[in-house]
Amino acid sequence: MKPIKSTLFNMIAVLMIIAICSAAAIGYVYKITKAPIDEAKNNNVLSAIKDLVGVFDNNPFEEKTAISGSRVELYPAREDGAIKSVAIKAFNNEGFGGRIELIIGILMDGTITGYKIIEQSETPGLGTKVNEPKFSKQFVGKNAYTNNFDLKKDGGEIDAVTGATISSKAVVNAVKSAVAAYNKFAGATQNEE
Repeated sequence: MKPIKSTLFNMIAVLMIIAICSAAAIGYVYKITKAPIDEAKNNNVLSAIKDLVGVFDNNPFEEKTAISGSRVELYPAREDGAIKSVAIKAFNNEGFGGRIELIIGILMDGTITGYKIIEQSETPGLGTKVNEPKFSKQFVGKNAYTNNFDLKKDGGEIDAVTGATISSKAVVNAVKSAVAAYNKFAGATQNEE
């Protein structure tokens, strides 16, 4: 067999074949892994909802609501048909490592039960401290109607994580957007009664 001559056309043709095969392989892997990845994300969200709102007898995913005018998702948790609390999925793109996505639990009287970070890319050992109890417990028991959810340096009630002010502010802003969505939802719910 005679070796293929090394010409510009032959090199481009071989590169094109390699690129097409690589793209097809990546597309195939994406297709077969998309469903399990989505299922794992949904399980992560459901686990956070269970931790934050406690007992419920409905499927919050089936009742997921997008609050108009905001970029959050609200998951009502019902007991015996009545909404007892809500879990709100909110995010902020201004963390030190980019997007921070979390679930916030709020009882129907406005009391915050806490939050769980479900996605983040913050600096390990520094920005990730926003997920530790020392920072996250500051939100527990606060009320969506009466508390100021800004950092203390901005006139609020929340102490920032030392050395991770940007990450702290991103979490605070995500919580504030969830609180605003909750207030809109609770107002609409009260108007229906």
